[in-house]
Amino acid sequence: MSRQSKDSPLPPPIVAAGGEGELESLLGREWLIANRLGAYASSSAAGCNTRRYHGLLVAATKPPVGRVAALSTVMEVLSLDDADYALATNEFAGTFSPRGVVHLAEFRNDAAPTFVFRCGSATLTKEILLADRANAVAVRYTLRGASGTLRVRPFAALRDYHHLRQADGGGQMTFEVRDGAVAVQDRAAGGEPLLCAATDAEFQPDPQWWYRFLYRADILRGQDGIEDLYSPGQFVYRLSDGQTCQFNASLGPPVRIGFQTTLESRRRRLEELSASVAGWGDETARRLAAASDALVVQRNFPGNKSSATILAGYHWFADWGRDTFVALPGLLLATGRFDQAREVFRTFTAALSEGMLPNRFDDYTSAAHYNSIDASLWFVIAAERYLAATGDTRFWRDELLPAAHAVLTAYREGTRFDIHADADGLLLGGSHQTQLTWMDAKLGDEVVTPRHGKAVEVNALWHSAHRILAERCRGVDDRLAEHYAQLAETIAPAFVRVFWDEPRGCLYDCVGPQGPDGSVRPNQIFAVSLPHSPLSEAQQQAVVATVARELLTPVGLRSLSPNDGRYRRRYGGSWESRDRAYHQGTVWGWLIGAFLEAHLKTAGNRPLAVAQAKEYLAAFDDHLRQAGLGFVSEIFDGDPPHAPRGCICQAWSIAEVLRAKQLVAQAEKT
Repeated sequence: MSRQSKDSPLPPPIVAAGGEGELESLLGREWLIANRLGAYASSSAAGCNTRRYHGLLVAATKPPVGRVAALSTVMEVLSLDDADYALATNEFAGTFSPRGVVHLAEFRNDAAPTFVFRCGSATLTKEILLADRANAVAVRYTLRGASGTLRVRPFAALRDYHHLRQADGGGQMTFEVRDGAVAVQDRAAGGEPLLCAATDAEFQPDPQWWYRFLYRADILRGQDGIEDLYSPGQFVYRLSDGQTCQFNASLGPPVRIGFQTTLESRRRRLEELSASVAGWGDETARRLAAASDALVVQRNFPGNKSSATILAGYHWFADWGRDTFVALPGLLLATGRFDQAREVFRTFTAALSEGMLPNRFDDYTSAAHYNSIDASLWFVIAAERYLAATGDTRFWRDELLPAAHAVLTAYREGTRFDIHADADGLLLGGSHQTQLTWMDAKLGDEVVTPRHGKAVEVNALWHSAHRILAERCRGVDDRLAEHYAQLAETIAPAFVRVFWDEPRGCLYDCVGPQGPDGSVRPNQIFAVSLPHSPLSEAQQQAVVATVARELLTPVGLRSLSPNDGRYRRRYGGSWESRDRAYHQGTVWGWLIGAFLEAHLKTAGNRPLAVAQAKEYLAAFDDHLRQAGLGFVSEIFDGDPPHAPRGCICQAWSIAEVLRAKQLVAQAEKT
């Protein structure tokens, strides 16, 4: 069995103690492994699924999307001379059955998530691993200290991962033994079968429905959280002391997984990622670099073409343009993966349309959606950071500059959603029915945080993009450089004139048809943090002070000041309740990157500023052990203790914490 060497740059696995008394803690901590297709396996550290998105094989049938929850779970019973030990843990209304957590000694969030069960004087180790580039999972068991019989019963969901399976829901679940594997299929729905196979095991047919599995996380989110699952029978292994066996499952064609070879390959990849930041990164930075492996995947296009992209988060997000370009510097540039960065740029620039880059690709059709005013501007910022990190002037000149120029030209002249430059040079767009910025919650026809008109971060991006092209075009196209320099000279004073709120010493959040919106929100921080600021030094310092005073928390920035009557202290409950809280006080982890960058830019005392920056990031060390193990969550409650919410693994949260740590390390050296 593979073990990490003492000299490995990969930090030791996060370990959670098992046992009956730890059940609630284990249910709130989730593990996830993914492959480069976008398929994943995930559950709680108790081994009990707590949400519809959990499963041992959630396949990506149209990489990285088309996700199908194929294999929900397996239940094991180990029979030794002294007793039978039911090792699975499942929640039903009012009870857990079986309650295998009583035998769980520990869970290790290793390269292969690992459960260690103590059964009398024996131990059974269970490891889970995905095939690298196939919709397949392997579960390996090793028995030590006794000989016995292990019965493994798989449970199939075979559904779209957003939905739930019901026994009376119109499906027709059946199985057949085919070429040494058990093929489970919903004949009413069609689609690829779930193939289950085992090494050195006897399959005993015993089809069963188990009813009303309860998914507590879904119920807390105001969703249905009750599911029925189908099992075709059980695989029976007879194990001697020290023997290993393996259970395999795949969606579609059978896939043979060499467990040890695949595990060692995965561990090497994680070690390389961790080592890429070891020169400047602490243990948390190395964990985050390794975490990025789950987020950089391949997107398949018609004609069997594929290209790298970045998933916005697990469990339910696909690749979004805004998230991709915010996350790219932290995930790919900080870790030195420049080839993949170029691929990601090309994935999106290939879909450039009317000066706009996709806000997202459709989960089912792969069609590009363009409903974002800022995704294309974040592309320009990411392009600048790529050039600064690599010095790759050829790629900039040949591919990034033409796309950036097309974006700014189309935005200035006018494109979708009434996006255009106003007479004062500032950018505006949208209407009361659209949500084009990242604050995009909408309930029916109601936009919860209407920000149409001139949004502060959009115009900070707009100004910085012009300055970037003015600088980077010199020596390449001096006429174009001068053109953008002149435009920037117009935009900067207009920005200050329109957005600066002199009495309060901060920036308006948005200026629309009804006038300026004085909500204290984090969007103003980008007017300081981006590569070029339109503000004076005194104004920049005032903005940072306001944001620190009203919005800063240990895990990011609040989306609205607690002094505002609309402030929501907690995020949770029904869909409506969550959407109303999403941008009304909820803390966003990704914003810590911009805040730290602005803080370091404006602080006069460098040693003190670096020490404060380290303190601002300290809470993330513990957070990596609290929700998504080894990951950074999407959002947190506005009020202490800032409980993690939303996705357990969010790309821009991970990326911006990692980038912030890199900025602090660089500042410490200067």
